[in-house]
Amino acid sequence: SGHWGNYVPNPVLRLSQILASMKDEEGRVTIPGFYDGISIDEATRAILDAVPDDIPALHERMGIAEPDAVGRTPQEAIQYPSINVRGIRAGWVGRESRTIIPPEAVAEIDVRLVLESDPDHLIGLIRDHIEGLGYHVIESRDPTDAERRAHPRLVRFHSTVSYRAFRTDFSSEPGRWLTAAYERLFGGVPIRIRTSGGSIPISPFVTTLGIPAVSVPTVNPDNNQHSPNENLRVFDYLRGIRIMVAVLSQPLIEAS
Repeated sequence: SGHWGNYVPNPVLRLSQILASMKDEEGRVTIPGFYDGISIDEATRAILDAVPDDIPALHERMGIAEPDAVGRTPQEAIQYPSINVRGIRAGWVGRESRTIIPPEAVAEIDVRLVLESDPDHLIGLIRDHIEGLGYHVIESRDPTDAERRAHPRLVRFHSTVSYRAFRTDFSSEPGRWLTAAYERLFGGVPIRIRTSGGSIPISPFVTTLGIPAVSVPTVNPDNNQHSPNENLRVFDYLRGIRIMVAVLSQPLIEAS
C-alpha cells in the first residue's frame, strides 16, 4: 500500500460498496422488485401478532439496540425474502495483518426465500443490480488478463439454488391435525408460526410432489444453531419425544 495506495483500486472497498448498495440504512433491500408479490393482510397480521415474542428480551439476548426495518416484529420481517452476507474473505487482519492491497475480495451471500419468491428471479435481480453499478460480470470463472485490461470494474458471480420455500396454511388438513395433537398433549392451543427461515431439506419433496408439510421444532430457542456451541437441553429432548408420540398417534382429520 505504500507503493500503490491511492492508485491501484482496493477490491475490498469495491466489494463493500457493492454490498452496501443492496440495502438502505434501515436494512431494507434496495433492489427493485425484490419484495414483489409479498403482502400482509389483516388476517395474516393477526396470525403473526399472536406469536408472543418478547421483543426487549430478544434484543438484549442478541446485543442489538434496534432491528432492521423490514417488518415491525421478527414474525413480520421473516415473511419477506432476505439478503444476508454470511462471510467475507480478503487479506489478513489481527496478528497476520500486513500493509498490502489485497488482490481480491470474496463475499458469500445467502438469500432466504418465502413461498412467493422465485430464486432464479431474485438471483437475476442481484446480478442486474451489480451490472447497474457499472461492473462487468463474469459467470463462475476468473477473469482473463485481457478482461482485466478491458474492464475497470470486474466481478466474478457464481450462484446456486438449494431449494424453494414452502408454506402450509394452519387451516389445512395437516395444520388442523397437528394443532389437535398439540392440544391433546398440552391442553391448550400451541404457538403457531406461519413461516420460518430454516433450510429444510424436505422442500424438494414438497415442491416436486405437490404435498403439504409442517415442521415440528423441538429444540430450545437459544440452542445457537449452526454455531460451535449448538446445544439441546435434556428437558427439550424428552419433551420432543412426547410431542412426536402425540403427533404420530393423533387420528387423521378428514377434509371438510
